[in-house]
Amino acid sequence: MPHTTPTLPFSRRLRTWVSRETTGGALLIGAALLALLWANSPWREAYASLSEAVVGPATLGPIPVHLDLSLATWAADGLLAIFFFVVGVELKHEFVAGSLRNPREAGVPMIAAVGGMAVPALVYAGVLLTLGDPGALHGWAIPTATDIAFALGVLAIFGRGLPVAIRTFLLTLAVVDDLLAIIVIAVFYTESIHWWPLAGALVCVALFAWHVRSRTPRWFVLLPLATVAWTLMHSSGVHATVAGVLLGFTVPAIAMRGEPESRTHAFEHAVRPFSQGFALPVFAFFAAGVSLVDGDGPGAMFGQPVVLAITAGLVLGKLVGVLGATALVTRLTPLRLPAGIGVRDLLPVGLLAGIGFTVSLLISELSFGDAEHADGAKIAILGASVLAAILGAASLRWDARRARNADMNLDGVDDVVEGYIGDAKDRETH
Repeated sequence: MPHTTPTLPFSRRLRTWVSRETTGGALLIGAALLALLWANSPWREAYASLSEAVVGPATLGPIPVHLDLSLATWAADGLLAIFFFVVGVELKHEFVAGSLRNPREAGVPMIAAVGGMAVPALVYAGVLLTLGDPGALHGWAIPTATDIAFALGVLAIFGRGLPVAIRTFLLTLAVVDDLLAIIVIAVFYTESIHWWPLAGALVCVALFAWHVRSRTPRWFVLLPLATVAWTLMHSSGVHATVAGVLLGFTVPAIAMRGEPESRTHAFEHAVRPFSQGFALPVFAFFAAGVSLVDGDGPGAMFGQPVVLAITAGLVLGKLVGVLGATALVTRLTPLRLPAGIGVRDLLPVGLLAGIGFTVSLLISELSFGDAEHADGAKIAILGASVLAAILGAASLRWDARRARNADMNLDGVDDVVEGYIGDAKDRETH
């Protein structure tokens, strides 16, 4: 009888498809495009009503929980906490067993991430002060973020044939970028702190950490603990997504008790399809619906200083920050680029880092309460992210067509390339 390959169950094939980097980027773009079309259609009032529909209790018995939130707020505070849980798990893995465990190897992309946050913030502030709109300075952190899913999706499609070390560099940069963005949100976008709910949230995180390290952690214990931790963090005044990061950090990154893989890998594999296939697209759908036909029209919106400031920060500031910080650290310190990566490879990396999208949209909502600045900021984020993606894709194809030498990082030692983006080894690994 002829040999036949067994067909995987539909649910497993769906999870695999949703978890792909290319799928994640496509779902984000599709959700944002759908929101823009609906928000500017004759049925735009229905979109606004849906976004503003309030769901959830204000109290649980005598206890105020303030969970009577709009669907848009649930998407930003609730669903994004799932995304940030995955970010926390990724950070834990990278610090313990991944690209951040060796400071010497991770030093250049980490410093590049810092430069890629500082320069865009300075560009943003400089443009606003030059154009005379200091009232929007509170949004200085908007162009500092990098969208991991979107950026890696573009790299996976257009970076075929380039060394996989470029993906590792971009991933390290984006992960550190996310960590710094989380710190920024917690420190600069928390107006007041209620200490008792915060203490309760930390207790729940500690209980989660204890149970997730037990011999057989159970989802029916972890999920309620995570839900209570999120609720208390939300009540404390600290942005609720911080709870997701803290919970992700508690997951063990080294295989325990004879397990075949680390629990960070297992948890990421379990949660990523829901995060990438549902949480992020739904957030993008509610965050990206900016009306261009109401008010003074698109001309007035695109003419706002905040639009130019964010666009310049994401597209130009990110590129200059990543390239400049890398140039300084490799010239003034013993640190060098990883094997297989040359200076020219940082051009597409710097452009892809300018894809702000998810976290930038979140920070814009935290920065501006007025619709004027908020709508202008969102349309700038969407436009700048698409522009950065297009320029990054073009530079990736340009880079892939050029010949590579034996010592791309100029450290005096021939490079050992461990794989190329798009080959069989890369697909199996990532």
